[in-house]
Amino acid sequence: MEVNIGWANGRGRSKAKGAPGEEVREFAFGAMTKRMPAQAAKGLRNNPNIRYVEENGTMEALAQSTPWGIDRTDSEVAHTNGDTGDGADIAIIDTGIDDDHPDLQANVGEGKAFATCGSGGPFGGCYFSGNSNSCNTDWSDDNDHGTHCAGTANAVNNEQGVVGVSTQATLHAVKVLDCGGSGSFSDIAAGVEYVADQGWDVASMSLGGSSSSQTLKDAVAYAADAGVFLVAAAGNSGSCTDCVGYPAAYDEVMAVSATSSDDSLASFSSTGPEVEIAAPGENVNSTVAGGYGQKSGTSMACPHVAGAAGQLAAQGLSRTEIRDTLKSTAEDIGLGSNESGSGLLDVAAALGYDSSDN
Repeated sequence: MEVNIGWANGRGRSKAKGAPGEEVREFAFGAMTKRMPAQAAKGLRNNPNIRYVEENGTMEALAQSTPWGIDRTDSEVAHTNGDTGDGADIAIIDTGIDDDHPDLQANVGEGKAFATCGSGGPFGGCYFSGNSNSCNTDWSDDNDHGTHCAGTANAVNNEQGVVGVSTQATLHAVKVLDCGGSGSFSDIAAGVEYVADQGWDVASMSLGGSSSSQTLKDAVAYAADAGVFLVAAAGNSGSCTDCVGYPAAYDEVMAVSATSSDDSLASFSSTGPEVEIAAPGENVNSTVAGGYGQKSGTSMACPHVAGAAGQLAAQGLSRTEIRDTLKSTAEDIGLGSNESGSGLLDVAAALGYDSSDN
């Protein structure tokens, strides 16, 4: 079995390192992932120097269909006034990014893979409709989900295709989900840790699951301590109450719900007290490998907020200042606080404009 092990001290680390099995990776925050016999894992659980031993479960990409959201959030007002996000670094922690896409190529910076491109899916390989992107790099997108999110956050304003909330920030592909849209707690935690270690401004996580992971929780805390603004999709479990998934439910992460074009809560959107802001998430048009397509989900709402965060980071705001600004300037659209938090994302207002400044 593959497990994540967290230790309390040096003795715990030595026990984890010395236990039988194959080490996958070690984290800077006092944890490691290891393949080991179940009996050995059980023995570690009983050691007082070990904080936890958890099975290395998976989380899934939260998407299904795509928005019009750039106009609804007044993002074009920012563009008109010269706010492009230039100088900010936005990490898309997802299935990768299509680095050849004409609406993304100019903005794509570095990439890192913690999931293998070309592997995964229901048959152990990428044999499904929609897998149109080859693995140009190890962090290429073989699913379209990450590319779609990247376009919403930061597609180039080049008079073709689509435009993002931000338009000139640097996009970084952190591939933690395989072609089937699945990734382990450990892979995702490694991606979050990597973003923190690079000193990037924004981590956009359009992924999640119903179960918490102490390893991922530790990674999120590590990134927050490093100054990364973390935002995640609330989940697609609606209609429900108090059902925000992880990592969105962690305190360090801004949880985003999804709205429809009439400002109602999208039928699929998870709700709960952790929701801090809402953004367009139904029938969102954005980039996919080789072209454009519509998708729906809180996954599509999340990168709207990531793009806005990139705009604010480019102005020099810290992670806490970004979070406070986005919440204090959100538009009240009449939804409950557990549905939309402070309200609907208003990019123009966050940057000090109003809709007439277009």
